[in-house]
Amino acid sequence: MKILGFAGSNNASSINKKLVSYALQLAEAHTTDLLDLNDYEVAIYSPERESKDGIPAKIMALAEKISESDVLIISLAEHNSSYSAAFKNLFDWMSRIPNRTVFDDKPLLLMATSPGARGGEGVLEAAQNRFPRNGAKIPEVFSLPQFYENFTEGKLSEPFHSELKTKLFSVLTNH
Repeated sequence: MKILGFAGSNNASSINKKLVSYALQLAEAHTTDLLDLNDYEVAIYSPERESKDGIPAKIMALAEKISESDVLIISLAEHNSSYSAAFKNLFDWMSRIPNRTVFDDKPLLLMATSPGARGGEGVLEAAQNRFPRNGAKIPEVFSLPQFYENFTEGKLSEPFHSELKTKLFSVLTNH
């Protein structure tokens, strides 16, 4: 099974990217690919840009990566209770590709973490509401509050490690 993971952040030291990387390590028996959204950076979406230049090649490449995968693991950075601008821009561009949905009807382990006690609850709520309308099947959601207290020395503390492992296993086996 091919698993594609990425953080919804363009921060080079993203805690959400660390969480996705950790989850991918738990899926060691599968083929995994960790993307960096910085590799897909494009101009901010506008109808004028789309009309003039079409869909950027980097967006088509990202969509192809999603299509080639069996399962997605995405950990969203929360900016003002919603998606980061970097993720939202890619999402907007991908939603414009004809004859496909953004998430290509793939099962998605949706995650978020933050330094605070809410663990990205706002962005998770927004994504759970929006993503299914863009082709995501979300059987499991994982929230990690207080990242710096619960992720130390490259590992998740209990009970979060066990919870993530169980949710990942559920997504992979019910695929």
